[in-house]
Amino acid sequence: MNRRNFLSGILASGVVIGTGGLVWLGNGSNNRALTIEASLETLDRLMNTEINALGDWDIYQILVHAAQSIEFSMIGFPEHKSALFKSSAGKLAFAAFSAKGEMTHGLSDAIPGAPAIEAEGDINYAYQRLKQSMITFANYKGPLAEHFAYGALEKWQYEQAHAMHFYNHLLEVELES
Repeated sequence: MNRRNFLSGILASGVVIGTGGLVWLGNGSNNRALTIEASLETLDRLMNTEINALGDWDIYQILVHAAQSIEFSMIGFPEHKSALFKSSAGKLAFAAFSAKGEMTHGLSDAIPGAPAIEAEGDINYAYQRLKQSMITFANYKGPLAEHFAYGALEKWQYEQAHAMHFYNHLLEVELES
């Protein structure tokens, strides 16, 4: 393969990937405020209605998992992806999620190295834990831990990540009529 064909192929691939990325970014971005305050309001509304989990995790597990993520952003994540991953794929993933205003990830994937979450538990405890972790994060003034996949994030980026994470898990929650 000559150099000209190689460079043309790379350019064409970049255009196709870039166009696909723009189409993906334009589809389905949520209209929710990506803040802890908005997440708290959503959590309170959620807990004042009858809800069912539709996925592999029950409501207790979803709420504890979301709380773990917020807590780890302040105290440190137990395990990390490689520095190369965080500086490349991790940064790109966060940038794409941030631009779209929503996150997608495996909704039954535990945080690497996090304590296992029981299959069933007290939903009120899980609600209080998540609510407290959100409030603690909102008032937190100390240094933030590096995210296990995205790397170093500013507080406003972490706030956005926590909100997107919480809202992503709500895709597997059904409100009873």
